[in-house]
Order: sequence, then structure tokens, then C-alpha cells
Amino acid sequence: MRLFNTMTRRVEEFAPAGGRRVGLYTCGPTVYNYAHIGNFRTYVFEDVLRRHLRYSGYDVFQVMNITDVDDKTIRGSRNAGIPLKDYTKPFTDAFFSDLKTLGIEPAEVYPAATDHVEDMISMILKLIEKKHAYVSSDGCVYYDVGSFPAYGKLAHLDFNGLRSGSRVAHDEYDKENLADFALWKAWDEEDGDVAWDSPWGRGRPGWHIECSAMSIRHLGETFDIHTGGVDNIFPHHENEIAQSEGATGRQFVRYWVHSEHLQVEGRKMAKSFGNFYTLREVLEKGYSGREVRYVLISGHYRQKLNFTFAALDAARPTLARLDECRARLAALAGASKPGDAPGWARAGDAAFGAAMDDDLNVPEALAAVFGVVHEANRAIDSGAMGAGAASAVEALFDKWDTVLNVLRAPEVEPPAEVLELAEQRAAARAAKMWDEADRLRAKLTGLGWEIRDTAEGAKLKPRQQ
Repeated sequence: MRLFNTMTRRVEEFAPAGGRRVGLYTCGPTVYNYAHIGNFRTYVFEDVLRRHLRYSGYDVFQVMNITDVDDKTIRGSRNAGIPLKDYTKPFTDAFFSDLKTLGIEPAEVYPAATDHVEDMISMILKLIEKKHAYVSSDGCVYYDVGSFPAYGKLAHLDFNGLRSGSRVAHDEYDKENLADFALWKAWDEEDGDVAWDSPWGRGRPGWHIECSAMSIRHLGETFDIHTGGVDNIFPHHENEIAQSEGATGRQFVRYWVHSEHLQVEGRKMAKSFGNFYTLREVLEKGYSGREVRYVLISGHYRQKLNFTFAALDAARPTLARLDECRARLAALAGASKPGDAPGWARAGDAAFGAAMDDDLNVPEALAAVFGVVHEANRAIDSGAMGAGAASAVEALFDKWDTVLNVLRAPEVEPPAEVLELAEQRAAARAAKMWDEADRLRAKLTGLGWEIRDTAEGAKLKPRQQ
């Protein structure tokens, strides 16, 4: 398996330090609002990475942080006039609900920043002791960028072209700025009741120290993979390296893996352009989580992805074609155990694995999947496939779906009204009342359900819109 390492700017063979165990840290949400589809482009990519690591036989231990205290969350809670915890909880709950909607596997640990302030204070004390940080006259603590000669190695900064500033107190700043950054912020009236005691007085941690402290707390001083969007490279991940390696004297992360930006309808996503969408807003337009996930994984993670509603519309018949093929295979296989897979299916399996091992090349992996769909339909049409082979091909789709998680339509339990109509139709067919059976089929169609008569009985499934 090979991954592009942002640190070296090369595709490298992946070899975890702990044998088959992989420590994976993914920058999670800042819960000041609902996560938008740009966020979920990164979270879905990270899910595919996690799933392919497990597919490849690794034991993955993933940590995804929840940033529930920073400039944005404090500002939001003050504007809403409610305590910080009460402000962030609905957005945290919504985030976990959205993860389920998109079929994202849960991480092993979701540490919240507010639960790890003592870890942050301990790390800041080490940085002060090692002369990487200093306490300012106003009670804030800053990281001394000049004390860490390797600063800029992840972002490959050219220091000659950067503006120098003495200090930056806010959490986010641009790549043109080279300045000492805040590890601890002394309390002021803008913080309201958000404050913790520290050796330097009341205050709160800066954003960057949070991820350093939480990742080391749960994964150790050195771990295998740290991910995020390319917008995190500087300053956030650059600052994480400086803090962590300054405190421990050890390499912080072995592989840095970043996903590119998401555009919407060909433009940077922005409220001013009218193309800013949360996942919930996309779902309200009638699209499913499966369709959104399919579009989000359809481009290579290191290339900008243009998210369009036309692409979502196209995903629907594409997934329907896959579902139809799988239904045909299942009907042909019946209760048969998997036999020998046809040669074209084995070739598709090899192509899928090679594509995913090649820096998570999902577009090539999907091409392999739909190549098998084409060959399976052709084999069924010609009568060249037996039950055992059909069962073997179905098993391949299930195996691939442990990585992609879009290759099987989610099962939807029919409501009581639909089940009752289906039973009435079955009774009409048994009594050879064909007109009544057709009337009931039409009624089911109007309710958004298809009914198919098979050797095992009538099967219900939601209609494609």
C-alpha cells in the first residue's frame, strides 16, 4: 500500500511502526455550526483510508477530536447567550448523526478539547521548560517559532517571502504570516465564563495545542498517520509539529495525508456565492446520504472535487444500475454457496486492490467495479453464469463495499401501509384477480415502492426517484 506523504511530497510505501497496528489521527469538527459538505469531503476520504487499511489487514486505532472550545465556539455561545456546552452540544450531536447518514465508520475515540485541558497545560509547561514557549506580560503563553529550526518543514515555507510578526493571538491566520502563536490565552471579557485555572492565571488553550495534546494522549508521542484537509497544513498542522516535537524531542507523525478542497458548481464554496451547503441542506433537496457519499468519493482525494447537483442526479441511475446487477446476481445465486469466480471477476478484483493500494485511487477502483457490473450483466444475459459463480461475484461486491460503502442499497423497512397493500396484492394474485393485483401495484408505485415477483415471493424496494 502506498500513500502520498505531504511531508516528503512523495508517494511512499506505507509501513506502520507497530507491525499491523496503525495509529490514525483525523482532525475533527469545530462544533460552532453544522458541518458543511466541504468538511465531509475530508471526513469521507478519511473513512475510505481507514476502511482500506482494515481491508489490507491492519488493526486501526483512530482518534478524531471534537473542538468544542476555540474562538468560534466562544463567539457563538456569547452571541446566543447560552453556556458553551449548551451551545456546542446540538452541533456535536448533529455531526454524529451526519456521520451515520454518510456511512462513516466510528473512530475508536472522540476526545473533546474541554476534557483535555490538563493535558494541554502539561504540554505547555514542558514547552516553557525547554525554552520553546514564553509567558507574556499579559498572562498569555506563546510558542517561540524561532526556537524550532525545522518550523515550516511540512508546508515547505520559504521564509524569505513571509511577513514577520511578533505574535498572533487568534487561532487562524494566513500562510504569509510568520509569527509566534498562542498556546494559552489569558481570560478577557470576550471569553465570558469560559476559563480554566493554570500556572499563568485564568484562561483557555489556543486551538493548535489542543490537537497536539489529544493526539499524544491517545496515540503516543509518535504515531503513523495524521490526516486533514489541505487548509490545515498551515498553520494548524505546522504548529502541531512544532509543539509536539518541541515538547517530546521525537518525530510526531510518520505520514501526513491531506485531501484537496471541494468546490461547488465550479467555484470555491462561500455563502456570498450562494453555493454553501451543509449536508442537511443537500438532503432536504431530495438526495440520499448514499448518493452524496458516492459523489464525494468519486474523485481522487488529492485533486479538487467539483461537487454539483448534476453529479448527484447522475449518481442515482449509476447506483440503480449497480443495484439492478446485484439483484440479478442474487436471484441467480439463490441459496448457493460461492463457487469459482469467473476470470473477468478475478481480474476486476485484482484491479480494485491495485487501484486502492495506489494512493487510494478510488476512481480507478470504481472503474474496476463497473467493469465487473458490465461483464456480469453480459454473462447473465447469455446464460453463461451459474449459481455458484453468481454467488462468488456477489461476494466480491460485498468485499469491495467494506472499503467504499456505496455498493449496496441501504435496506429500508416498508411502512405498515405498504406491507398491508403487498399482502392484499398477494391474496389477489392467489385468487387470480389480476385487475385488482394491478390496481394494488399501481397504488404501491404511487407510495414510492416497487414490488417484484420472484421464486421466493414478492419483494419490496423503494423506487428510484
